Amino acid sequence: MSEDKMLAEKKDGIGRLIFNNPERHNAVSLDMWISAEKILQGFVDDDSIRVIVLAGAGGKSFVSGADISKFEKERSTPEAVLNYNTKVGLVNSFINNIPKPTIAEINGYCIGGGLGLAVSCDLRFCSEKSKFGLPAAKLGLGYAFENLKRLVDTIGPGAARDITFSGRQMDAEEALDVGIVQRVLAEGDLASFIIDYAKTVAGNAPLTVKSMKHIINETLKSESDRDLDACQRLVDEAFASDDYIEGRHAFMEKRAPQFKGK
Repeated sequence: MSEDKMLAEKKDGIGRLIFNNPERHNAVSLDMWISAEKILQGFVDDDSIRVIVLAGAGGKSFVSGADISKFEKERSTPEAVLNYNTKVGLVNSFINNIPKPTIAEINGYCIGGGLGLAVSCDLRFCSEKSKFGLPAAKLGLGYAFENLKRLVDTIGPGAARDITFSGRQMDAEEALDVGIVQRVLAEGDLASFIIDYAKTVAGNAPLTVKSMKHIINETLKSESDRDLDACQRLVDEAFASDDYIEGRHAFMEKRAPQFKGK
């Protein structure tokens, strides 16, 4: 592994962003958030990348939140707090709105900002040992509207109140029950499952997947904020694409389609 705190990998149409600070359970500094945004933008700009996976190095944590060792430098004044929180919010919103599907591969602790990061992704799969929590109330921290809204959109207001008011941790099975994750796997099976799943998504029609992600995100907005014309344009683009022709032909010829995203 590189000594860099943020790693990027590309293979088989999958871009992997890896938080590489295992000695601190992949706690994230301001510099790491800035690097993450640059890597993610690179994945968005690369037409060969069709799925983005976010993971943590070391086998103990996905992301455990902010790096407390950096608090005196990065979060000790109101201005510094605002700067840090603004960057975190921008990265989470960016992930939420990336036109390509995003998957959180969670193996171990997914705490605080890690949970906020995870619920910004489209899908979350975890190992049996994973733990989830948002301990802001135990630290006296504020938590921004957009980050809490994504948590509420994911698990509902009741479960969100429970996990935030108490600051307690949920195990993997409870996380599955409330909808934080879509599936719980044995630790030894998680990585291979993610690869297989991401390859399946990457093999599907990119324009269709893009339209599905956009429209699902629009359903979470208030009715007055929804851009239904943009939704319809994406649907029309899928029907007008060469991929739609390829999909029909492949079905009739009983072969796997070769989608190009055009």
